[in-house]
Amino acid sequence: MTKQVFDSPQAARAGICHDGMLIACGGFGLCGMPESLILALEETGVKGLTVVSNNAGVDGIGLSRLIANGQIEKMISSYVGNNKTFEAAYLRGDVKLEFSPQGTMAERLRAGGAGIPGFYTKTGVGTLVAEGKDHRDFHGETYILERGIKADLALIRAEAADEEGNLIYRKTARNFNPMMATSGRLCVAEVEEIVPTGTFEPDNIHTPGIYVQRVTRAACPKRIEFTTTRTQATV
Repeated sequence: MTKQVFDSPQAARAGICHDGMLIACGGFGLCGMPESLILALEETGVKGLTVVSNNAGVDGIGLSRLIANGQIEKMISSYVGNNKTFEAAYLRGDVKLEFSPQGTMAERLRAGGAGIPGFYTKTGVGTLVAEGKDHRDFHGETYILERGIKADLALIRAEAADEEGNLIYRKTARNFNPMMATSGRLCVAEVEEIVPTGTFEPDNIHTPGIYVQRVTRAACPKRIEFTTTRTQATV
């Protein structure tokens, strides 16, 4: 697909969303979460989605809005805490949940993007995570088989992009977004700034533009999940 820069998140998702998609959605808490693209996805009304994301945002923000709307059928996640919408939907049976440890989830996404169908890991051995998975012994230790994830669509957020789709992330936003970008058959990135091609030093690029098909400016400001302050010391 020809790379394109779009004027809005709605334009960037036009013609690519449908029921039953497997979507890789960035975000570590609210950091690096593509909120503008999630809202644009919500507006389409697509349902039956399987979404890979660390923790599905927080109540009323991010993917939890899609859960509340009944658009997400299954989550593949590492962390359910701090999201009562997610928790309640799972306990009601409205959303299926596949727990995937953070490192395992990141490697499953990386593997999918690299064309690797599966790999063995010690993480999860002897727990519910290992149920139903192939077990093998290597060098006297037990490992379980985890499958790579190849998403239909990756929705990610970066700090900046150039007109060729090369991306640079800022700090914690780099946790899952790079692997999600490569795992998607089609990747849409929302960014703070779009700059001319050639602006970035090649060695500073985190995600090469070959993995990114669509780029748009973020329509939502960055959010702070927890605000921590201290009392001014008195003399």
